[in-house]
Order: sequence, then structure tokens, then C-alpha cells
Amino acid sequence: MRIGLTLLLATLLLGGCAGTPTQTDNVCAVFDQRGGWFNNWYKYAKNTEKEYGVPVPVLMATIYKESGFQARAKPPRTKLLGFIPWKRPSSAYGYPQALDSTWQWYQDDTGRHGAKRNKFKDAVRFVGWYHYQSHRKNGVARNDTYNLYLNYYAGHGGYARGTWKNNKWMKGAAQRTANTANRYQQQMNGCGR
Repeated sequence: MRIGLTLLLATLLLGGCAGTPTQTDNVCAVFDQRGGWFNNWYKYAKNTEKEYGVPVPVLMATIYKESGFQARAKPPRTKLLGFIPWKRPSSAYGYPQALDSTWQWYQDDTGRHGAKRNKFKDAVRFVGWYHYQSHRKNGVARNDTYNLYLNYYAGHGGYARGTWKNNKWMKGAAQRTANTANRYQQQMNGCGR
């Protein structure tokens, strides 16, 4: 009886920490779904905003665009002969879809060697850190979601070289991310945070 009660309690507590938010179009709902004592996403995002000066809606819109808030997201596999699942096109992983090399740079630069891409607390801090690097290296304002996302996708060097200028898909993705950040900001103004 005691073991069964302990397992039930553990399942209920951990169940609130697992899974992907289902209402991702509303940032207030995302925070409500991922709140509580054990996994408070709003607190982690707000701490990152304080540390790097990147607004919470920009952080959340970037993660939404990259992974849809899926902890273990990876790029789809390429197909061999058009139908056999093959290699993935990159090492992108987790909430931020950070490449292995970029994640290593983050860990080395911040000393956060235990950080994991599939932990929201670490992922949101990474996004804030990366956007701050875009601000430092390329002069992008920390609330300029459009250009921050172009840096995020093209890399700092690619952005500086203008590789995105003739890339309709990349500019469209940056605009969708900016639109999401604007919507998230409006929602946060009314959700009591």
C-alpha cells in the first residue's frame, strides 16, 4: 500500500514536468501549463531576461519557432533513395535546436558545462546568451526579434555577410518569429504576470 501510494504521488508530481505544452499559441497558457514548484518556465525566462536583457516574448518566440517547445526535437532525417530514413542534416537538438558546436561554445563561454539542450531552464538561458552575442557582435537591439532570429539561423558571420538577404525562406521565418513575439507580448500584458 505504501509503495503504491509513493509511486502514485511520484507519477503525479513528475507528470506535471513532462511533455510538451499543448496550447502554444498563447504564451500565458504555455506558462500556466509549465508552472508550479518543480518546473516554472516563466521564472526561468524572466531570470534570463534580467541576465541578458532579452525580453521574455523574444526568448519564448525563438524557442517556439525552433522546436515548438519540444524538449527532444531534432531535424527530420534525410531520405536515401527517396524513402529510406538516413542521416539528420545537422546536430541541432532540444528546445533551442542548438548545434553541438554552438552549444559547446555556450558551455565554454559561460562555464555551464552541465547545461542540457533538453532542459528548458538551460535552453532559455542559451537563447538569451546567443541573442546577447548577436547584440554584441552585430549591433542588433535585444528586442529586435526579426534580426535576432536572422542571427540565430544564419549565425553571426552569416548575418554579417548578409547571407539572409536573398533567402526568402529565412526572412519569412524571421518575420513569423517576430510576429509571434509581438503576439506573446500582447498576451503577457493581459495575463497577470
